[in-house]
Amino acid sequence: MNIILLHTHDLGRVIEPYGAGVRTPNLMALARESTLFRHCYCTAPTCSPSRAGMLTGMLPHSAGLLGLAHRGFHLKDYSKHLVRYLGDQGFETALCGIQHEAPSDKVQEWLGYEKILGPETAGGDIEGDLENARAVCRYLREPHNRPFFLSYGMASTHRVYPKNGRVDPNYVLPPFPIPDNAQTRQDTAELYQGVMAVDDCVGMVLDAIRETGREEDSIIVFTTDHGVAFPNMKCHLYDTGIGVALMLRYPGNPGKGTATDALCSHLDLFPTLCELAGLQPPPWLQGVSLCPVLEGRAGQVRDELFAEVTYHAAYEPMRCVRTRRYKYIRFFDDLDSFSPSNTDDGPSKTVFCEAGYFDRPHPRELLFDLTLDPVERVNLAEDPQLQDVLSGLRVRLQGMMEETDDPLLEAEYTDETGKKRYRRIPAPKDSIVNRQLCLSPETHDPADFE
Repeated sequence: MNIILLHTHDLGRVIEPYGAGVRTPNLMALARESTLFRHCYCTAPTCSPSRAGMLTGMLPHSAGLLGLAHRGFHLKDYSKHLVRYLGDQGFETALCGIQHEAPSDKVQEWLGYEKILGPETAGGDIEGDLENARAVCRYLREPHNRPFFLSYGMASTHRVYPKNGRVDPNYVLPPFPIPDNAQTRQDTAELYQGVMAVDDCVGMVLDAIRETGREEDSIIVFTTDHGVAFPNMKCHLYDTGIGVALMLRYPGNPGKGTATDALCSHLDLFPTLCELAGLQPPPWLQGVSLCPVLEGRAGQVRDELFAEVTYHAAYEPMRCVRTRRYKYIRFFDDLDSFSPSNTDDGPSKTVFCEAGYFDRPHPRELLFDLTLDPVERVNLAEDPQLQDVLSGLRVRLQGMMEETDDPLLEAEYTDETGKKRYRRIPAPKDSIVNRQLCLSPETHDPADFE
């Protein structure tokens, strides 16, 4: 059984199968041939840690990738990456386009891909993504004498968004929780242009899969790393940051064309692929197989999941536990406002900056009732009626951190005045880290770096 992983940067669930206001007919067609997970969540709403969680089957702090690969962060053990594992099982492994788990010049040495079909693309590079789609199609049409794992990563939905005029900004609605004005509508229109470009690329690949008969011997996965690069989304533990699209198509899927509300984590993809491909899962996996849900044997395979941020452009340590009804977020730092450089630059960020968003403090703990408050804007951490819920979620989060040796366990301490303070988890030597109150991740001023 072959495995074809189609993935894109910074997409969240902004595609037609999840009800977004942008036409994506090819992804819609794939959804109708797949099981669509309405409640899949990444392990980290930041690029490299999220991909580490998905492709090692471990939480980012367990895998060791606490920040961005191109800024000097790396996995503890690259032999635990899905590509290395599948290579050891006899798979041919090929990459085309984006990966974000290793520096670009170390992809074959560290990750172990046998073939590189096309270069990594930059944000908004529609033509680059299309050229890589053509390379993927050529690969699919070649003869293969071994099962293969093919990863095709697209960047059209990563900032800086393309400006090719396919979407009229007068007739779009910015995604919640972005205000509706001329700047944010233009920003949304440009995001939608990237989304449509991804759909075009996926359509080309799906056509090649059908033409070559690979539908009959391949598992096809479509997903993304985390939420879109707008304020309160990417690099935030709200559902708008950790909620992701996930569609699974495979031969004989009894749930073809259905959507499931089963709670699932990107951690669950690795063990699911193992079961579908008839492989023994490796011992380090922290997720669970989704096959009971796919096959209709169970409605749920988990009742909680975890997500985290440690470093993005700047240090901003936070952890969360999410159940089907509640979300608990805890911050582990002395800074009590959001770090501006961890929100990508763009018109929507400018709107938030001018309104004073980054000047406002946030509480150390957040508790949300996701049934009554699915937009996560009413903090119930001090609600007397929910103290048992809060205590239970604190225990779950602490238990996960202890079980997985989270380095943040040693962060909190009491200073000589009796005040609670937080130690910082050190970044790797020679890594690139912005100061916490630096405004832009794109700055070149030495004073903006630690």
